[in-house]
Amino acid sequence: MPSSHEEICLHVCVTCRQAGGPDDRELRPGAILHRALTEALTHPDAPKVRVEAVECLSVCKRPCTIAVSGPGRWTYIYGDLNPDTSVETILDGLRRYAATADGLVPWRERPEAFRKGVVARIPPLRQTTRLNIAAERLTS
Repeated sequence: MPSSHEEICLHVCVTCRQAGGPDDRELRPGAILHRALTEALTHPDAPKVRVEAVECLSVCKRPCTIAVSGPGRWTYIYGDLNPDTSVETILDGLRRYAATADGLVPWRERPEAFRKGVVARIPPLRQTTRLNIAAERLTS
């Protein structure tokens, strides 16, 4: 069963910065991008997603970095996003992701920054796998 738009999560690395960038976490590009996206997602025409700040997505050489995920959907990690110019591009990508049942947006339909900046595509966790993990925890 596909997830609802509200179950889609946008993870934003708030520690992202260029080499030699500011030590103050509030001034880092990742934190600036998170604040801009949080504000943009309050607008009525914005896609309905949950935004979460994360300390690190381990893509430090390609700041700023985000991940988009949802139950039963493929997860994507994107890097090389400029906090000053990428907000509308990210919102466009989120709308396209939300419009799919499985998170697979055809390559040519993705915003250019998503086509060029994709770091990883991770398959969804299968329901049977979730049940097996839960059963293992109960028996251990």
